[in-house]
Amino acid sequence: MTNIILLFSSLASSYFLGSLNSAVIVGKLYGKDIRNCGSRSAGLTNTLRVLGKTAAVFVLVGDVLKGIIACFIGLIFFEVYFYTGDAQDSLSLLVAGLGAVIGHNWPLFFKFRGGKGALTAVSVLFMVNWILALLCIAFFILIVAMTRYVSLGTISATGLIPVVSFISVFGHTFYFNIFACLMAAIIIIKHRENIQRLLSGTENKLIF
Repeated sequence: MTNIILLFSSLASSYFLGSLNSAVIVGKLYGKDIRNCGSRSAGLTNTLRVLGKTAAVFVLVGDVLKGIIACFIGLIFFEVYFYTGDAQDSLSLLVAGLGAVIGHNWPLFFKFRGGKGALTAVSVLFMVNWILALLCIAFFILIVAMTRYVSLGTISATGLIPVVSFISVFGHTFYFNIFACLMAAIIIIKHRENIQRLLSGTENKLIF
């Protein structure tokens, strides 16, 4: 029962933290609701296109810190281990990471209209397994460099997370595999409109 309470507390606190959507907050400082501009996504890419590089940097820092702080909260204040006691085997850490991404995508403070969670998710992944995070980033860069579609790079790199997590040589546990699948599902679901545009050939390309 104690562990259940700790896990719920970890999820709730990280969700509230994740609900502080950086793109929405920065957009309001610029006098705009980013969710009504450009692609209407409250994320880094849309902020860059609509508000420029400086605003995008603030969003980048905010989203990354959000994921990192949420994981530290889960690891330090609501510590629940299920395997060896290593950081990646902290169930409260995994739950906190998921909570931060859910909060970012469906923020309580902004009528549940948030971003797509990729940036916060990768910062969480770094906290959980930095090797897997680097693999995903490298794959993302490769896809974007080849196609200039940020969404395709994000979707592809996200899909790589559960695939790699199930490879036995990495020694991931059952709970980690569940975490990887849920993380990927959350992000890909939020990219469903991008998938439709990719299939129809109307998705915007990144201009280098």
